[in-house]
Amino acid sequence: MSYAKAIAVSRAPMIALAAVGVFWGTFAASVPELKQASQLSDADMGLALLFSAMGGIVAMYLSPRIGEMLGRRVLPVSGMLLVGGYLLLSVAQGFGAFAGALLFSGLMVALLDVSANVRISVLEERHAMPLMNLNHAMFSFAFAGGAFVTGMARAAGFGADQILPAMALVGLLFAAAMHEGKGWQSAPPPDASQPTRLPWFLILLTGGILFASFIGENATEAWSALLIERTLGAPEGTGGFGPTMLGIAMGVIRLSGQALAHRLGEGRLILFSAILGIAGAMTIALAVSVPMAVVGVAIMGAGMAVIVPSANSLLGRLVRPDLRGLAISRAWMVGFVGFFVGPSAMGFVAEHLGLRAAFIAAALLVATIIPSVLTLMQASARGVGTAPTARR
Repeated sequence: MSYAKAIAVSRAPMIALAAVGVFWGTFAASVPELKQASQLSDADMGLALLFSAMGGIVAMYLSPRIGEMLGRRVLPVSGMLLVGGYLLLSVAQGFGAFAGALLFSGLMVALLDVSANVRISVLEERHAMPLMNLNHAMFSFAFAGGAFVTGMARAAGFGADQILPAMALVGLLFAAAMHEGKGWQSAPPPDASQPTRLPWFLILLTGGILFASFIGENATEAWSALLIERTLGAPEGTGGFGPTMLGIAMGVIRLSGQALAHRLGEGRLILFSAILGIAGAMTIALAVSVPMAVVGVAIMGAGMAVIVPSANSLLGRLVRPDLRGLAISRAWMVGFVGFFVGPSAMGFVAEHLGLRAAFIAAALLVATIIPSVLTLMQASARGVGTAPTARR
C-alpha cells in the first residue's frame, strides 16, 4: 500500500483524528495542573471526567443524524467547535466549571471522532484500500506531539491558562484543513428492499472490545503523568513523558498494523494486543522509577495501538454498507464509555487504594477483551453478521 496515496485519499478524516489527538495529548499533560487549579481530589477528578462521558454518549447517538444534516461540512464544523474545549478548560476554576468544560469537550470530541471513523470506513470501501490503522497512527503521533509540547511548556514555566489558548489556535488551523471538496460522497442510503435491522450481537461484542481498549488507553493518558510526578516524585513537567511515550508507541505500531492484521488476522491481532496491554499496565503499576514507568507506558501503548482500528475495520466489513455508519456509531456508543469511565474509575480507585492499584484494575479490565474477541471470531466464522439479529 502506498502511504502517500492513502494520505491523499483520507486527508480530511486523518486531520480530524490528528486534531482529536492534539486535544487529548494537551489535556493529558495538563492534568496535574488542571487538577490542582480546581482543587480536586482524585475522586472529584474521576467524577468530573464522567461529564465528558455523558457528552460523548449524546454525541455518539446524534452523530448519524448530524452527519446527514451537515454532509461534507461535519468535520470542519466539529473541529471548530472543539476549539471551545481548549478555551473552557483554560479558565475552569472549581469542580462545576471543570466538569462543564469536560462535558462540552466530550460532546465535540466524540462528534469529530466518530464522524472521522465513519468517513474512513466509507473511503476504505470506495477505494478498496486499508486506511484505518494509518489514520489512527496520525491520531497517536498528534497525541504524542500535544503531550510533549505541553509538558515542555509547563517545564519552562508556562501555565495551562497560557498553553491551552495557544493550542486552540492550532485546533483552528486543523479545522480549516478538514474541508472536503464538492467531489465528496456520503455513504449509500439505506436499502428499502432490505430489512433495516442491525446485527446487535456483533455490535455489542465490538463495543465491549472498544470499551475495554479505551479504558486501558485513556486511563494511561489521563493518569500516567500524575503517577510519574506524584507517586514517583518526578519534577513538574516530567509527567508529560508518560502520555508522550504512549502516543509514540501507538503511532509506530499502528503504521504497521495493516501488515500485522494481514499476517495474523484481525481477531488474533486483537487477542495478542490485549495480552501485551495487560503486561504494560502491570509494569506501570509495579514501576519503581520513572524509566520503568515510561517503559510500561510504551508496552501499554503497543498493546492498545491496533485494537480500536482493527475492531472498526472488522465491524465495517461485517455490516451492510448502507448500515455501516449507524452500526459503527452504536458500537462506539458502547465502547466510548470506556474512554471516560476508565479515567473516572481510576480516580475512585486511586483515591482509596492509590494509583498503583488503579493500574492493576486497568490490567484486569483490559483482560476482558480476550473472551470478547474469541466470541467475535467464532461469530464471524459462522457468518452471524449477515443475519438480522435485532431491530434497530
